[in-house]
Amino acid sequence: MDPSWATQESEAVAEKVLRYRRDASGWKKCREGNGVSISWRPSEEFPGNLYRGEGILCGTPEEVWDCIKPVASGLREKWDDNVSSFEIVQSITDMLCVSRTSTPSAAMKLISPRDFVDLVLVKKYEDGTISSNATHVEHPLCPPKPGFVRGFNHPCGCFCEPLPGEPNKTNLVTFFQTDLSGYLPQSVVDSFFPRSMAEFYPNLQKAVRKFHH
Repeated sequence: MDPSWATQESEAVAEKVLRYRRDASGWKKCREGNGVSISWRPSEEFPGNLYRGEGILCGTPEEVWDCIKPVASGLREKWDDNVSSFEIVQSITDMLCVSRTSTPSAAMKLISPRDFVDLVLVKKYEDGTISSNATHVEHPLCPPKPGFVRGFNHPCGCFCEPLPGEPNKTNLVTFFQTDLSGYLPQSVVDSFFPRSMAEFYPNLQKAVRKFHH
């Protein structure tokens, strides 16, 4: 993959995801509990929804990031039940890569295993926020794989944000807009994302405690 194209594309994605973060309008809450709030609005990228999750975790932004950062043999595969494998297909810079994520079947097997090939950019902001920013790409090393339906992540990502006056806490804001493709009833998709995003937070909190305390 051409590094200059990848750099431009990923920066455009990061700008989009930052815009989602800054734009407070049009969100409808669909799930709230245990300090985690999930909301959605129609996606501008595909005929589906953009989902936003927000919650405060115990742990510094670096500790939280360490559990979700996109690296080969990282911690994410160890704790996240929604990720069966994560591999780096091409490392472009130390902050930019192409990854392949595979996910197990879900929603009582209604959703069969999926895989996703993404261009992922890590950004660090002046206030100490660490973010990942991703979108789907095609890559010659990642043809369709037997046993997996290829899904497509439209611009998505997360922000591990420091909380002023609370050095050991992190405000984690996540954005998903994923086309699971295949022939899925919309109702299955619409119930799957809010639920899996809500479960992501307590599972990540357990991981931060396990690996960093």
